Amino acid sequence: MKKLLQLPFLGIFSRWFEAANNAIDGIMQAAKTQRHLKFHLLAAFSVLLFCFTLGLSKIEFAVIALITLLVIVAEMFNSALEAAVDLSTRESSELARTAKDIAAGAVLVSAIGSLVIAFLILGPHIAGIWMGKFSIPSHTAANIAVLAVIMIMLMVILIKTHFGRGFPLRGGFPSGHSASAFSLWISLLHVTANPWLIACGFLAALFVAANRLRLKIHTLRDVFFGALLGSAVTLVLFRVFYH
Repeated sequence: MKKLLQLPFLGIFSRWFEAANNAIDGIMQAAKTQRHLKFHLLAAFSVLLFCFTLGLSKIEFAVIALITLLVIVAEMFNSALEAAVDLSTRESSELARTAKDIAAGAVLVSAIGSLVIAFLILGPHIAGIWMGKFSIPSHTAANIAVLAVIMIMLMVILIKTHFGRGFPLRGGFPSGHSASAFSLWISLLHVTANPWLIACGFLAALFVAANRLRLKIHTLRDVFFGALLGSAVTLVLFRVFYH
């Protein structure tokens, strides 16, 4: 195993994987310590699912996703700046207060701008619901599969934040790898009737889950609930949106 990791390509991938794990752990740490960020992550989950339910166009959905990410990024920069200011000085300082206020103001500006844009895009759709002109839209299997993975990853981060244990990509309850693997397998079930492909997909998902146990990264409970979460969320999304 060590010799394999010494290969240039695998070494680069290993370093990228570790950097990604640390970056997502930063999101978890911010969500643990910053109540507003946890709210923004929950809001992002709800907004994206709501927009998917409304059947927005690709451009509309992309704009909503972009402004949602903008607010989250602004909140994270605000949290990072507050931590840096607190580290640099423990004494009361007018400059420190000014820096924190400006960062908080940036979050407020991004939030207000996002609300205005969301109103302009979602307003006509919400008005249609109010007038009884709403029906659940049908989406492609690819779009549902991508949404399922995004939803599952947000849920994994929030759950791990709540339990306060493990990294998003390495350990903790539930297993994000197992959730993603079984989510993709459920997606595969809806796009093909080939029993060989279905069997291979299931074995691949099972291998991912078993490998997390073999490496002692996760417990059986972590893997089981991760697989259950990924399967259940994806199955519900396909049942609702894949007509």
